[in-house]
Amino acid sequence: MIRKTAVSVAVLSALFSLSAQSEGYKLFEQSVSSMGNAYAGRGAQITDASLVYSNPAALTQLDGAKLSGGLNLITAKTRYRNAQAQSANGQSVVGRTEGSNSLNELVPFVFYSDKVSDSLSWGIGFYVPFGLSSDYDNDFVGRYFADETKIEVLSLQPSVGYKLNEQWSVGMGISVNRAEGTLSKYKDHSGLCELGEQTTNAMFGAPVYNAAYCDSHYEVEGDDVAFGYTLGIHGEPVQGTRLALTYHSAIHFRLSGDSVITNTPITGANVAGNPNYLVVAPNLPAIDLSTGKLAANSQLTEASKVALTTPATAAFSLDQQLSKALSVQFSAAWTEWSAFESIDILSADANPSISLSTQLPSNLNNPGQIGYIPEYWHNSWSFAVGATYVLQSDVTLKAGIAYDENPIGQSHKTARIPTDDRVWASVGANWQLTDKLSLDFAYGYLFTGDVSVNEREYNVQDVPLYNSGYQGDYSNKSQLFAVGANYSF
Repeated sequence: MIRKTAVSVAVLSALFSLSAQSEGYKLFEQSVSSMGNAYAGRGAQITDASLVYSNPAALTQLDGAKLSGGLNLITAKTRYRNAQAQSANGQSVVGRTEGSNSLNELVPFVFYSDKVSDSLSWGIGFYVPFGLSSDYDNDFVGRYFADETKIEVLSLQPSVGYKLNEQWSVGMGISVNRAEGTLSKYKDHSGLCELGEQTTNAMFGAPVYNAAYCDSHYEVEGDDVAFGYTLGIHGEPVQGTRLALTYHSAIHFRLSGDSVITNTPITGANVAGNPNYLVVAPNLPAIDLSTGKLAANSQLTEASKVALTTPATAAFSLDQQLSKALSVQFSAAWTEWSAFESIDILSADANPSISLSTQLPSNLNNPGQIGYIPEYWHNSWSFAVGATYVLQSDVTLKAGIAYDENPIGQSHKTARIPTDDRVWASVGANWQLTDKLSLDFAYGYLFTGDVSVNEREYNVQDVPLYNSGYQGDYSNKSQLFAVGANYSF
């Protein structure tokens, strides 16, 4: 279901971090020009109007009105193999044991900047700072642990930059952010599906098997709007040496929506004395006398909420000119993923239905608790180095390599997020078509190690529940293609 705090909806967290240049589910794709250097030197290098996001302080170094926009195509695939799962009563789950999840996603951005005076600049931009998506096949053997995961954050940010003197500038931006997410999985009702028709009928002494239990599905959706901020410093203390410090705040969302579950068993305790049902035992499904089958609710809906905090990040960047044609770039960034401790789906309904059972001591053991997944991510670092070469007056070439530390420990890797440390390389180019118009192109490829997942279910005290489990091996690969345009008015 969902996790408690920070990052995520990792309800949103999730996939496998299929985002090509992503750490956790943070996206870097707000600048094609910076991508060419693997985002090394971002915020220090004077590029285009995307500085509205990457470092508002550097806006003071741009001349006149600028417009920058672009599209990033993320294409990624996660393959799983040797997958196996156990139901709540310990029986083997039947399903697909190998396969893949593919992601092909377009990530847009657009920024505009201008000068108010020699010392004051401003800008505004639209971009996507966080996002990811994954969706397993319905017959995936681990379907009781993961089905669909989707999160998207859209941001609109105005920024200002102020020049303190000829060497140093400061800046800040205020962002309005809308987050929405979806999280789903199939439900394992104490292994009722895995018992099979013969065993179920034998237990009840009648042909009461209900195949609908095998299609019991849980989904939660939610959205919210919240504010964040960006702070930046830009300086050139020595000619040809540009430095930048940037800070992007955490953003606290409270995603509100509905939890929906289909085909849930109706136990005898809930319909005792009802003439429409035959009660065999309080803890067993009742028999629906209108159908002669085990009873089920076709759909239960409960208003729910999920706390989501996208993490704060801090970065230092350097852009060093070595000659008239050649410069090198470096960046080091820290992300506060430790705020992401768990996914908690809580009831917000005056007339609860789903949480009547999920909150019980034998289940999640917390009032109003609909879902819980422990995460316990840790803070992470990323590093990037790059080089920029002016091949001729209208063509500039770029290259870079980066390392992103995985924030997820081995004991908390899941089918939703089977990731490892990442190394990725990128190349790019800028082509100056006219005095006013230029185009940026970039390509990146992600390298990552294989990942093994051994997942359990837990109550909110992190005590394992039942005998359910999931194990599988994963490998990930992704590429990024990007194109952008810059126009000077």
